Amino acid sequence: MTEQDNAETLCEQVRQAYRERSPLRIVGGDTRAFYGRAVEGRTLSTSEHRGIVHYDPVELVISVRAGTRLSDLEAALAHHNQMLPFEPPRFGEASTIGGAVATGLSGPRRPWAGAARDFVLGTRVITQEGKLLRFGGEVMKNVAGYDLSRLMAGAQGTLGILSEISFKVLPRPNATHSLRLTMPIDEALKKLAELGRKPLPITAAAWHDGGLHLRLEGGQSSVKATHERLGGDHLEASFWQELRDHSLSFFQGTGDKALWRLSLPPNSGILALPGIQENEVLYDWAGSQRWVKTSLDAETLRRLCQEAGGHATCYTAHQDGGASEPFTPLNPVVAKYHRNLKRELDTYAIFNPGRLYAEL
Repeated sequence: MTEQDNAETLCEQVRQAYRERSPLRIVGGDTRAFYGRAVEGRTLSTSEHRGIVHYDPVELVISVRAGTRLSDLEAALAHHNQMLPFEPPRFGEASTIGGAVATGLSGPRRPWAGAARDFVLGTRVITQEGKLLRFGGEVMKNVAGYDLSRLMAGAQGTLGILSEISFKVLPRPNATHSLRLTMPIDEALKKLAELGRKPLPITAAAWHDGGLHLRLEGGQSSVKATHERLGGDHLEASFWQELRDHSLSFFQGTGDKALWRLSLPPNSGILALPGIQENEVLYDWAGSQRWVKTSLDAETLRRLCQEAGGHATCYTAHQDGGASEPFTPLNPVVAKYHRNLKRELDTYAIFNPGRLYAEL
């Protein structure tokens, strides 16, 4: 892995933008440009700011520069039989860890291990004045007052530029086995509700193409016993990487339909969506996250999702047929707090303006 500290160059670029009141389009590997609204501004790339700053395998802590590629970081962790527990998606070889945290996206293990922000211990952030400030630290309880580090997860660069992130990492499981149980979706949801009430070593659960897919991870005896109990057909472990990275055939070529992510409460039933066929829905996170290919209008889809206690995000907002606003509109009270926070941390709107919402 090539290491390079480019922090001062990035700080100077921000200082110049602050002086000129000129917006910046912040990118790492630029593999997540589809997620959120398009940004107009001068490109500021963190891709040359990369490398591992500190790694203590015994303490399960690693600090890494934001431009470090996910593939390089995960390879370094795998060398010590460790991993990022939240399974950040890669949308290309150029995917960076800064982009993974900025978007706050997590993979199939999310309901059982936690989200990206749950494993962020601390950050170094470039502020609007071009200052490099540290927030948090390298232990779970090293924060006094407001924790800005976790706020950066999912902010998509609208509040500052991630320069460095410290993570809690975990050992890889001793044993793993993936299986497929052939069953319709209604049976699969009942099965998942039943399994969720038992102490089983499940770390991923998805329904796709007429089958319930499960991943078992943990101790050898636990995984073996659960596998023998559930039965099913063998499933290649690569299925979970393809699901994580949206490289399954389901995600390829949505045509004139938009791709939506529906986030619903645990144990939600089948959501009645007009005009949507069974093969146009993929269930992940034991049914709490659902991928839908549809030409249904955004207002109707979001209303149905909200009635079920969830929300909907459009992943193809930049394409024909996509929603004009990828994220669910904020209610007036929440929007006010978002605007106040943006104004405090980015007074002149130089950091990815409009990436989340037009007014932010």
